[in-house]
Amino acid sequence: MQGKKWKFIVGIGIILAVVAWEGISGFQENKTYYVTVNELTQAQAARRHIRVGGVVEQGTIEHHAGKISFRLAQDAKSIPVTYVGTDTLPDTFKDGAQAIVDGDYMANGDFRAEKIQAKCASKYQAAPGSQGASMKSPVAALNGAE
Repeated sequence: MQGKKWKFIVGIGIILAVVAWEGISGFQENKTYYVTVNELTQAQAARRHIRVGGVVEQGTIEHHAGKISFRLAQDAKSIPVTYVGTDTLPDTFKDGAQAIVDGDYMANGDFRAEKIQAKCASKYQAAPGSQGASMKSPVAALNGAE
């Protein structure tokens, strides 16, 4: 009876140790610091697993056989980014969009992105000259008012 109890305690201890190790290693893997383009270019050192935020430079988005390359800029500085991930890019990813890229900064100054997040517009409004402002309210439409 004592042997079974001892085996049970050892088994529980091993399971708890594995769960704790998985939790700690998963946390360390997902912990990344967010830097700007200026901060990254000032350091000029290769870094693994880093997030960089900036603005997608106008006219730099190019599609190449499963890869997308563009330049991420801040003020007068920019870095070349190559997206090699498999996720579909967000609809808001376009020229001039604010973006955060997640990946590795290489020693040659290139950034190899595995994930891209583009900032959504926080305020939606009708384009100038559109009919949005002159549309009837729902109540007026139901009552037949002009």
